[in-house]
Amino acid sequence: MAYFSELDENNVVTRVVVLDEKDCSDFSGERNEDLGIFFCKKLFGINTNWKETKKDGSLRVRYGGIGSTYDPQLDAFILPKPFNSWTLDEQTLDWVSPLGEKPAKNYFWDEDLYQSDNTQGWVLIS
Repeated sequence: MAYFSELDENNVVTRVVVLDEKDCSDFSGERNEDLGIFFCKKLFGINTNWKETKKDGSLRVRYGGIGSTYDPQLDAFILPKPFNSWTLDEQTLDWVSPLGEKPAKNYFWDEDLYQSDNTQGWVLIS
């Protein structure tokens, strides 16, 4: 199975399709992303935009699921930004809170609290 993410005009993934290996492989059986893209364009229209993705995240940093964004400069899929105050870690391409990592399992991020007091944000679930 091969997975291909369709990108809109802003490089946001709008759908993911699953292709049979034969639909994106050359005559020798070698996987070829361009052949998969050609196949997707044949099915969904020549003006569509596609990138291959892998469920295990071994291609383009992570799986390109619906709502994620493809960054062509990084050749990576970026998850949607969870909160306005969070920033993208340029090494891991993960979003991080302005107060660092989550303290433990029983905490959640409260963006309103952070906006009212930028020393607060992680809240213990009681």
